[in-house]
Amino acid sequence: MRPFHKHSELGRLADTVAGSLDRLGSGWSQGKFLKASLIAGGLAALTAGSAGISSLRRREERAKVGS
Repeated sequence: MRPFHKHSELGRLADTVAGSLDRLGSGWSQGKFLKASLIAGGLAALTAGSAGISSLRRREERAKVGS
């Protein structure tokens, strides 16, 4: 039986994925995986923000033309 460890949800996810990657033999460490996931998350946030700004600009243009 595994002893109870208090980890955050992100820590548990990183442990799970790191364990899966270890079994695959890919050689990714937990730190390397965490860094890659933070980069991917940041890129997704930038993309979503850019799409949101474009949407707001289109709405403003339509409102100006319709006035």
